[in-house]
Amino acid sequence: MAFVLRLMEKNIWVGQFSSFSSDRIIHGISTRFGGVSDSPYDSLNLALHVGDDSAAVIENRQRFCQVLGLSAERITTSEQVHGERVFCVTEKEAGRGWRDYGDAISQTDALLTNVPGVPLFLCYADCVPVLFWDPKRRAVAIAHAGWKGTLQGIAVKTLRAMTAAFGTTPKDCLAAIGPAIGPEYYSVGDEVAEQFRTAFPGWEREIVRFTSGCHHLDLWAANRLQLEAAGIPVKNIDTAAVCTASNAKLFFSYRADGGKTGRMGAVIALKEQIGT
Repeated sequence: MAFVLRLMEKNIWVGQFSSFSSDRIIHGISTRFGGVSDSPYDSLNLALHVGDDSAAVIENRQRFCQVLGLSAERITTSEQVHGERVFCVTEKEAGRGWRDYGDAISQTDALLTNVPGVPLFLCYADCVPVLFWDPKRRAVAIAHAGWKGTLQGIAVKTLRAMTAAFGTTPKDCLAAIGPAIGPEYYSVGDEVAEQFRTAFPGWEREIVRFTSGCHHLDLWAANRLQLEAAGIPVKNIDTAAVCTASNAKLFFSYRADGGKTGRMGAVIALKEQIGT
């Protein structure tokens, strides 16, 4: 398994996981390159809620979707609030939030669907993108796992929602953990570190490390361990292990950019015609 950045048209780079079949689904994670937004959102900012010009964001979304062969008008997104709400997207929600943040699905940090041709789309700048694909039940999902969402188990709750909605069995599911802030760059205070130690006994040494006088949080490990415990086989979980903060010229990073910055997008969709 591998996470690979591919150069597409118009200097747009897309990150993809080799474990996710291109014959059956479309997925991708954007970078900063290939858009029209001005600083500090330069240039492929895909978020409508960060203060960027909305016309530029819409153009960026159209460019990103075009190189993936997706219809921008059908991308379905949500108002992300670092919570634990999961929403099952049907055909009637297709396109919500694609050009108007006020129309996005409210207060939701994970989306799932079994409807082909409905791209699920969320935004990130250090938080963890977690993508899911159930090839057996033909369903996909995406979660936004910041430290608060990770602490609340948003990834596992997304998996459970897939089971409830589509009959997903964890052993049949594939998951991918995208670029996010890495443990070397993610220092946290005593209170946050203690919350993670309390929430994940037995994993605390893998998730929270104390080095150079600071607590460092490993969100990649925290989400991976939760998914393993929920029943997804180790071999079915792909981790990009790419740090957004240490690669801030390539990815948007809230921490490295001082809080005023754009957002990457992660998208996943079932192809409208699925091969056997």
